[in-house]
Amino acid sequence: MATIAAPGESVLTAPASADRAAPATQRIEALDFVRGVALCGILLMNITGFGLPDAYLNPTNAGGATGPDLWAWIITQMGFEGTQRALFSMLFGASVILLTSRLDASGRTDAADIYFRRNLWLIAFGFVNAFVLLWYGDILYAYGVIALFVFAFRNMAAKWLLAIGTAALLLSAAWNVYESDQLLGKHEAYAAAKAAESSGATLTDAQTSAIAAWEQARGETKASPEGIQQSVRNHTSGYTHAFMQFRSLNVYFQTWFLYRFFFDIFGMMLIGMGLYRLGVLTLQQPAGIYLAMLVAGYGVGLTINYLETRWILEHRFSALSFAQSNISYDLGRLAMTIGHLGLLLLIVRWDIMPWLRRAFAAVGQMAVTNYLMHSVICGILFIGFRQFNQLARHELYYVVLAVWIFQLVMSPIWLRYFRFGPVEWLWRYLTYLKRPPFVREPALTAPAAALAA
Repeated sequence: MATIAAPGESVLTAPASADRAAPATQRIEALDFVRGVALCGILLMNITGFGLPDAYLNPTNAGGATGPDLWAWIITQMGFEGTQRALFSMLFGASVILLTSRLDASGRTDAADIYFRRNLWLIAFGFVNAFVLLWYGDILYAYGVIALFVFAFRNMAAKWLLAIGTAALLLSAAWNVYESDQLLGKHEAYAAAKAAESSGATLTDAQTSAIAAWEQARGETKASPEGIQQSVRNHTSGYTHAFMQFRSLNVYFQTWFLYRFFFDIFGMMLIGMGLYRLGVLTLQQPAGIYLAMLVAGYGVGLTINYLETRWILEHRFSALSFAQSNISYDLGRLAMTIGHLGLLLLIVRWDIMPWLRRAFAAVGQMAVTNYLMHSVICGILFIGFRQFNQLARHELYYVVLAVWIFQLVMSPIWLRYFRFGPVEWLWRYLTYLKRPPFVREPALTAPAAALAA
C-alpha cells in the first residue's frame, strides 16, 4: 500500500499501482502549494470585482487607467488573467482522482454516495457565497455542478482524459471566437449605418437596429456614468439593499454563466486528472518536462498576451479592440497556465523557499475556508464599511497583500492545532455523516511516550 492524501485531508492509503505518485510528503506539498498559490491569485483577479464598478475588464470605467493603475491592469492582464481559475480547476480535477481512488481502495459500498454528497454540499456552499456573502463571482457552485459530470471519467487513462479535456477547451475557445465574430459583425453593420447617416441618407429599420445593437454591445465593456452610479449605490446602501440588487445577478451567474463556461471548467478538470495520472502533478516527471512547460508556456503566453494588451492600449480600450483580442484569448491563457504550473512545480522540486512553500501549502489545505474568507473580508470592507469605488485600482492590491499575509500566517498556525480548516471540517462532516476529529492531539513527550509504550 502507498500513501496518498486528498486535498485538505490527512494522509490516506491506496494501492501503489493506482497511480504514478510521488511520496506522500512531496505530493501533498506539491498539490497544496499550487492550490494555495492559485487561491491567492484568484483574489488578485477578483479584487476589482469586489472593490470597483465594472472595472475587471476595462480600467477606464473606474479605478483609474493611468500611472500605477494602468500598470496594475497591464500586469494582471498579461500575467494572470484566466490562469488562476485554470490552475484551481486542474487541481480540483486531480482531487477527484485522489478522493475516488481512496474510496475505491477502501472497498466502501457507498463511494458514489460520498462523492455526490460531497459535491452537492459544495454547491450549497456556493449558494451561501453568492446569496449570503454577496459574491456574484463565486466558483464553488460551478465546481460542484461540473464535478457531478466529471465523476464518470475518473477511471479513464491519462491519454483519454487529456484528449477529451483538450476537446472541451477547443469547444469553449470556438464559442469564444464565435462571440467575437458576432461582435465584429455588429460593428461592421454599425459602421456602415453610421456612414450612411453621415452622408445624409435616410436610415432603414435594419440600419437603425444595427446602430442600437452595437451601442448595446459596447455597453458591456464601457459602462455608462449612470450604470457606474447605480452600481455604487447597490454596494453602499446596506446589506439588505445589496442583497435585493444582487439576486438577479447571482441567478445569471449560476445559470447562463455556468452554461457558457461549462466546457472551460470541465476541460481544465479533465486535464488536471490526466496530468495527475501521468505523474506531472506529483513530481514524477524529469525536471526537463517542467522546464519545458515553463519556457514554452511563458514564451507563447507572454507573446500572445503582450500583443493583445498592446492592441487594446493602442485602441484606447475600445469595445472593438476587446472583441478582436478575445479571438486569441484562450491560447494565451492556456499557455500562461502551463508556464505557471511548470514554475510552481519546479519550486517544489528544487526545494526553493521551503518556509514560504509550507505557508502556501497550508493556505491550499484550507482552500474553501480561505476562499470564503475573501468574500467575508471584502464584503465587510466594501459593502459594510462602504469603501466600494473609494480606492484606486492599484490601492486595491494593498488590500490583496494584507489578506495574503494574514492567510499565509494564519493558515499554518491554525493547522498546527487543528486537523482541518473550519469549513473543511464541516464539509467532511456533512459528506461522511460522521463527526471527524477536529483538534490535533498534542505530541507525546519522550517520558510520556515511554510510559504509553
